[in-house]
Amino acid sequence: MNIGIDHGYYAIKTRHCSFPAGITAYGSQEPYTRRNLLEFGGNFYLCGTARQPLQKDKTRTDSYYLLTLAAIAQELKARCAPPECSITIAAGLPLTSFGRDKEKFTAYLFRPPQPVVFRYEDTEYRVTIEDVRLFPQGYAAVLTEPDLVVDEPSLLAMDIGGWTVDLMRIDNGVPNADTCHSLELGMIRCMDTVREEVQRQTGLSVTDAQIEQMLAGGPCSLNENVRQIVREQGRSYTERLLSAVLEAGFDYKALPVIMLGGGAAIVSRQIQPNINMCRLAALPDDKLNAIGYERILAQMSPRVGQS
Repeated sequence: MNIGIDHGYYAIKTRHCSFPAGITAYGSQEPYTRRNLLEFGGNFYLCGTARQPLQKDKTRTDSYYLLTLAAIAQELKARCAPPECSITIAAGLPLTSFGRDKEKFTAYLFRPPQPVVFRYEDTEYRVTIEDVRLFPQGYAAVLTEPDLVVDEPSLLAMDIGGWTVDLMRIDNGVPNADTCHSLELGMIRCMDTVREEVQRQTGLSVTDAQIEQMLAGGPCSLNENVRQIVREQGRSYTERLLSAVLEAGFDYKALPVIMLGGGAAIVSRQIQPNINMCRLAALPDDKLNAIGYERILAQMSPRVGQS
């Protein structure tokens, strides 16, 4: 079967699952819980813990490989698939680094020996990774909503991730590689700025989950003063981001914009009416890249079902 995996800085996503891209190693000592517990190579790892330090080169350590195994286990469970199976991984890279990193990231995920034997929570898995196929990040998500592209000669796709915001102009339904740009202005930067400002003004230490909930307009027990600070910082971050988009050569007053990725719902909510964007569509489901990878792979290999 095909399993799409989006290896984000902030979260790992599959078609059915999303969890924080954090991992805590416990060595050979079993930790206090088996929830989200990965056993591999004689060692124990808790997956989906608090955000890990930024790792621009995801192949530098084994963290993203171990998180990949956790993602496979969670997705197989969500599909009620057997723990002993063969899969093809469909993953992605930004177009800005696609050619440079494609071979290295493929080898990182597609390593011997096969099958990969590991235990996740209370289930042992024997998964044969038959192939790894990589696709352009962002564009794959846009393809899940083709009606947004039809009859638009040009549009801007903004993939708002944890660390980067990847910009791509799509002309006549095809990504223009020469226009791709990556800004280090993802939601982690927003969260850190909000947290620091709340701490400075109130002395309170708020969590990422609280900040995200307030930015999305959800309920939170913190007082109105804190919520107002969060809203103001969210608008300030959005203004900085849109200014950087203009500086990168993308006129969002002339180009329709598709916002996607984990930050799409939050950023689109902060845009004020005076911004006068040409047209804005937000795709808030952070799993769309993973879904898009699977769909592209299925179209390329029609004999291989998605299951």
